[in-house]
Amino acid sequence: MYIDVFVNITSRAWALPILSKLHEGIAGRQAPLLTATGASRTAFAQSMDHLITIGLIERNPGYGHPLRPEFRLTDKGIQAAAIAHKIRKVTKDEDQDLLRRSWTLPVLTSLYTPSHFNDIKRNLQTISDRALSQSLKAMESRNWVCRVVDGAARPPRSLYHSINTGGLISQVTASEINIV
Repeated sequence: MYIDVFVNITSRAWALPILSKLHEGIAGRQAPLLTATGASRTAFAQSMDHLITIGLIERNPGYGHPLRPEFRLTDKGIQAAAIAHKIRKVTKDEDQDLLRRSWTLPVLTSLYTPSHFNDIKRNLQTISDRALSQSLKAMESRNWVCRVVDGAARPPRSLYHSINTGGLISQVTASEINIV
């Protein structure tokens, strides 16, 4: 999987929790997935539509009632669901709010090695300066990212490292995703 595909998947808050739950064997119908993820109906529907659009989930053909369809993972979806499950295994329940933010996981993926702000931005071509800055601050406050200022450089530059839970997530995602 490539980083731009991963960015697209994580653009919906509930996409990774849905994929993770499908990987765990939760039935691919709306009610069980809603219960398992804790998502609202609207957010869940938007995430499911997004996953169908990008080809990770499909309706199970010929199964069930048309108003209560069952969904299943596609071949691409199986790979994405395995990554989502690995991320879920190294995190806690209280971490899920930060993980559902659009740029948290792609930024952590780009921090598989310590990086400067501009290097992270270069890896995540569509991220704005503001979004990157806010993501880094949110992860710093959660103690997932450490910022070190190199005062010897002219001008001084910040170097970001993923640490603690952020470091575990970074290792999991970087091993599975090609960063170009």
